[in-house]
Amino acid sequence: EVSTEDPETAFCTLANREELNLEEGSVHHCLYQFTRNEKLTETNKLLCDICTQRHNGPKNNVKSEKKYIYTNAKKQMLISLAPPILTLHLKRFQQAGFNLRKVNRHIRFPEVIDLAPFCTTKCKNVPEGNTKVLYSLYGVVEHSGTMRSGHYTAYAKMRSMNNHLSDLVLRGQCPQALETEPVKGQWFHISDTHVQAVSASKVLSSQAYLLFYERLL
Repeated sequence: EVSTEDPETAFCTLANREELNLEEGSVHHCLYQFTRNEKLTETNKLLCDICTQRHNGPKNNVKSEKKYIYTNAKKQMLISLAPPILTLHLKRFQQAGFNLRKVNRHIRFPEVIDLAPFCTTKCKNVPEGNTKVLYSLYGVVEHSGTMRSGHYTAYAKMRSMNNHLSDLVLRGQCPQALETEPVKGQWFHISDTHVQAVSASKVLSSQAYLLFYERLL
């Protein structure tokens, strides 16, 4: 679907991206890089339907004579619909020649994350005037080992029912004003049949592969 947006607001977000703490090796830095503004030039130019139509004049039925016009452009991927459940998948492999190697670097992630700096100003399910889109961490998947073999474990938070989240999932009702602190609960580490209670600091120091957040605000 192609839509025409006001150039002045097309690349604007709900919150100022420049105020983020963009330490390398953090989820915020990863999201910032993934949603950064890109320039499309040279071989990456965008096919412009309007420019092509103007160049070729009235409808041209001779396909071989039609010339396609490409133009420089800007591209940015932003969130247009804030999900009830946010799943972040970290790329844990790197190409090294003809081989793939696992990336074991620790990526810092918070208990509460604000997606507003990565959402378009016209985000469909964010009430007008809101400048925060908050999520609370409730699950982490960790992988130990190499690209050839390894073991998956998980961290999960046992917590009370989030009725506002149910309303969002089942009825599409957006949260208006909720707590901005992490959802209270006890964290557990799960490895096959072994389950052990752990602290939040233990969870935040894990080598996350998948992160699961539930919407707060």
